[in-house]
Amino acid sequence: SCSRRKMNLKSERRGIHVDQSELLCKKGCGYYGNPAWQGFCSKCWREEYHKARQKQIQEDWELAERLQREEEEAYASSQSTQGAQSLTFSKFEEKKTNEKTRKVTTVKKFFTASSRAGAKKEIQEAKAPSPSIHRQASIETDRVSKEFIEFIRTYQKPGQDIYKQCKLFLDTMSHKRDLSIEEQSECAQDFYQNVADRLQTRWKVPPEKVEKAMDEVEKYIMTRQYKYVFCPETTDDEKKDLAVQKRIRALHWVTPQMLCVPVSEEIPEVSDMVVKAITDIIEMDSKRVPRDKLACITKCSKHIFNAIKITKNEPASADDFLPTLIYIVLKGNPPRLQSNIQYITRFCNPSRLMTGEDGYYFTNLCCAVAFIEKLDAQSLNLSQEDFDRFMTGQTSPKKQESDSFSPDVCLGVKQMCKSLDLLSQLNERQERIVSEAKKLEKDLIDWTEGITKEVEDIVEKYPLEIKPKSQALAAIDSENVENDKLPPPLQPQVYAG
Repeated sequence: SCSRRKMNLKSERRGIHVDQSELLCKKGCGYYGNPAWQGFCSKCWREEYHKARQKQIQEDWELAERLQREEEEAYASSQSTQGAQSLTFSKFEEKKTNEKTRKVTTVKKFFTASSRAGAKKEIQEAKAPSPSIHRQASIETDRVSKEFIEFIRTYQKPGQDIYKQCKLFLDTMSHKRDLSIEEQSECAQDFYQNVADRLQTRWKVPPEKVEKAMDEVEKYIMTRQYKYVFCPETTDDEKKDLAVQKRIRALHWVTPQMLCVPVSEEIPEVSDMVVKAITDIIEMDSKRVPRDKLACITKCSKHIFNAIKITKNEPASADDFLPTLIYIVLKGNPPRLQSNIQYITRFCNPSRLMTGEDGYYFTNLCCAVAFIEKLDAQSLNLSQEDFDRFMTGQTSPKKQESDSFSPDVCLGVKQMCKSLDLLSQLNERQERIVSEAKKLEKDLIDWTEGITKEVEDIVEKYPLEIKPKSQALAAIDSENVENDKLPPPLQPQVYAG
């Protein structure tokens, strides 16, 4: 069955395979697209956004003029009959309501924007962060501000201009808290574009320095804006987070074999890579800057490529990468996954998402989440019956392997097969233990022999000489060569009484 699986690898991957062309903007500009932008890149999406916005404004004006005319007509007709006035006014109110409903529905359908209300704002204000969280945020904000000022000084006059623009932007955003998150995102994207243009055209800064400056600008403004624009109350980001989290928990039974993941976790080095990849994707939630969140995705992806390379002993392909990324996301179940993806989409410097390895890996992550949301029996090479049983928790793939008996088999035979399977596993374990014990015994013997040989070599190289015991000295001054210099001994004197 394993060989057949390998032979049918292409057909089995049909459910989770994606061509590289599908990752690109559907308008054909060559940049990476994004499901959050309906398959467009950042640039093309903004063009579509502006077109729809202008169309919406035009429709609003036309609606306002029509309502005004109808209101004037209703007022004019009220002079003739009170009943006619009442009927016209009720029709006018009905039409006004219908027009508004249609307009809101159309806009929602295109932008998938969430409704916002004053009550939401009150809830957000009521949910004040705890003092410790606020303190931590203040410390980080102060640190980033100091780092930004130090960096800006190296740019001299252009740096002063950048700093001034950033302060002006932050001040403007503080007065736009009641705007929708899409409008705040639009403001941030316009700001990025304006600052980059000023550095290139007005100050003639080289492209590599512009890119570095834009990274620092993003870090500075988004560290300060993070608590206001990450998973705001006015969106359904939190609802999507819970839905994805619930979906991933329901898919806990999915194995690497079902996804055709070319990674063998039995290899210690590969297992370490898998753990590091999971750690990186989970760590994404702890970062505040979109670029730092992207860096976590990139690190995770590189660990995945290394794990595949070690397992297959050859470089990984894109077809290997996406299923493995899906497996890592299923195994790690990263916190607030949709909120993080939305935050990066809305407030990251667009050039990073449209090109380069960060953009490539981020696009793949978006695709992986989209596949997880619609993962079905066909994409996992399962029958619909098995898929439904696994999803409802009635059984698991491991249990099914041991329970694959025909319905008419008696319980004794089933128990016997389970016991034989268990004995087989115990036998393998015992053989492994005996093998390790023999290896340990050999290691101990080799170590003893080695130590003995080392001692013998040392004794042979430095033989031990035992000298005879020296004779005791006859007199304490017998070896004193300076006796002649001593005064003569005192003689006793006798005195007569």
